Amino acid sequence: MVYRVTLIAAIFLVFAGSILANKQFGERLRPESTPRWECRRIVSMAPGVTETLYALGLGDRVVGVTRYCDYPPEVKEKARVGGFLDPNLEAIVVLKPDLVVLLEEQAELAAVLAKLELETLVVNHQTIDGVIDSFRTIGRRCGKGSQGRQLARRFEQRLRKIRAATDGLPRPRVLFVLDRAYHTGRLTDVYVAGADEYFDAIVELAGGRNACRVRTVRNPVLSAEGIMRLDPEVIVDLARTDALEKRDPRSISADWRSLSRVKAVRDGRLLVFDKAYAGVPGPRIIQLVEDLARELHPEAEWEKVD
Repeated sequence: MVYRVTLIAAIFLVFAGSILANKQFGERLRPESTPRWECRRIVSMAPGVTETLYALGLGDRVVGVTRYCDYPPEVKEKARVGGFLDPNLEAIVVLKPDLVVLLEEQAELAAVLAKLELETLVVNHQTIDGVIDSFRTIGRRCGKGSQGRQLARRFEQRLRKIRAATDGLPRPRVLFVLDRAYHTGRLTDVYVAGADEYFDAIVELAGGRNACRVRTVRNPVLSAEGIMRLDPEVIVDLARTDALEKRDPRSISADWRSLSRVKAVRDGRLLVFDKAYAGVPGPRIIQLVEDLARELHPEAEWEKVD
């Protein structure tokens, strides 16, 4: 149980604010700043941060990443500095970084690094808004302000196109499964997005509604009976990497056959998302929104989005 809760916290890093589907995205105007140092040796403490650094053209400056950072492929050659929850301070110090980029959830680590006189930059990947703003924040700090603004604009433009494509269409109730036991042969320990405004926003932006309207628990655990009571129209199973190493998506989807009375299962609207980017808050999260929107609304005019 502790492992599963920790895994959700470490992978999805969510989630304290949302973007509703009808929100207008506006770029915050901030003065361009000149970095106080060169930012030539950067350590990234989260996969989403690493992807952002590379998307901004800063990959050649990255000297260290966490053990979970695996995109883009060239990042596999970088030095490892531990994990999100168990950073290796010695490995960080040895790399002599002039900037360490962390998430807000890593405040304790930021304080420790400050005592070691290492410069840090803390960004928010708890919300879609925060992810977008981190493009600008990291860009400004590292002398890539223009690239940061461009990356944010492209992200927001794609969101607007997706919203336009699904505007006025029925909004199916979507159960977003973040984690569950995959090797028991039955549905147990099913963690879903409840008061989880990050994934709640993704469902809304994709043209759906969160089927689990619990507002007091971020990731409630549902039994098979609980899922049947919700009777979602669509189920998204965000399969873990370790599960996909042992089972293919078809095998994973077979676990749901026992819930044949649930509308999503009965109608064949069970989606197993096996793409690595689906669990990483960063530049590629827009692909998850679009993938989900296309699955929820095959009737939409998607040629206008491409």
